[in-house]
Amino acid sequence: MRTAIQLAAETGPWTELVDYVTEAERLGVDCCWVAEAWGGDAASPIAALSQHTDRMIFGSGIFQVGARSAANTAMVALTLQRVTGDRFMLGLGASGPQVIEGLHGVPFARPLTRMRETIEVIRMAEAGERLSYDGEEITLPRPGGEGKAIRLALRPDGDPLRIYLASLSPRMLELTGEVADGWLGTSFVPEGAQPSFDALAVGAARAGRTLEDLDLCQGAEVAFADDPGDLAGMVAARKPGLAFSLGGMGSAETNFYNDAYARQGYAEVAAESQALWVDGRRDEAASVIPDEMVLATSLIGTEEMVGARLRAWQAVGIDQVRLYPAGSTLEKRLSTLGRALDLVADLESGP
Repeated sequence: MRTAIQLAAETGPWTELVDYVTEAERLGVDCCWVAEAWGGDAASPIAALSQHTDRMIFGSGIFQVGARSAANTAMVALTLQRVTGDRFMLGLGASGPQVIEGLHGVPFARPLTRMRETIEVIRMAEAGERLSYDGEEITLPRPGGEGKAIRLALRPDGDPLRIYLASLSPRMLELTGEVADGWLGTSFVPEGAQPSFDALAVGAARAGRTLEDLDLCQGAEVAFADDPGDLAGMVAARKPGLAFSLGGMGSAETNFYNDAYARQGYAEVAAESQALWVDGRRDEAASVIPDEMVLATSLIGTEEMVGARLRAWQAVGIDQVRLYPAGSTLEKRLSTLGRALDLVADLESGP
């Protein structure tokens, strides 16, 4: 498996983020994904961090398709491809109604159609075509106005853009298999992931491809319990974050993370925790989450436990693992990252 880290521009001082990324590259990390939720944007840090590194590949993790026009997404992506020296991966996601409608003021309706049409416009732009497009969500030029179809002046410097989709729902997973180069997954339980792989395979078959043609990328927090007695506290400390995913990462009607966990064997827990969260009972929403669910969805525990979870990821076909190392200081996060990288290397060397 290749290795990756993920970060957000708003987490910590900028100089510390630079140190983290440069040291991660020195340790051997292959990729760095930069998040864009409701904090800093992803494009600016990618452009800046790429100038401090030589080998690391950067990805937007993710650009929300409702936050930029399709043409602007293409412009930003092609610019980053040039600035990074062809070390850029375009990660796209639909996000959800709370962010798209609440923060950007754009209707969230028909996210699947908007995603497909956005990718088609991006491919037209990088091919040097005039952006004339008559879709259900995107129409270029705007009808009834004075605009004409425009061809971007910027051309790709290297290979075609590598597009990854952050997808959770079955139909978006099928679209990922059909049109994307890779899958940016989350809320992942390898033992319950077969429905996701099946949907990806259905989409891939439409394009005459298989799962082998996709870069399957998954991420999770990694933390080590050097004393087995510390494990219970580590598990308990992570339940509020999981409860937030189940209840707060979306509305009561639309929560893709909750749905994903439900499809992977945790439907009752997901429903109960969400109901408590929506009712304002946050502590109870966390308390109903079993220890086993935390351990199944993360990379925490003793080195033997974390190694076993990585082997489970490898066994189901994950190609790239995004590591979120725990630690209250930069030194501690890098120490955790280094230990995790050693375990990944052990996978590659065999038994």
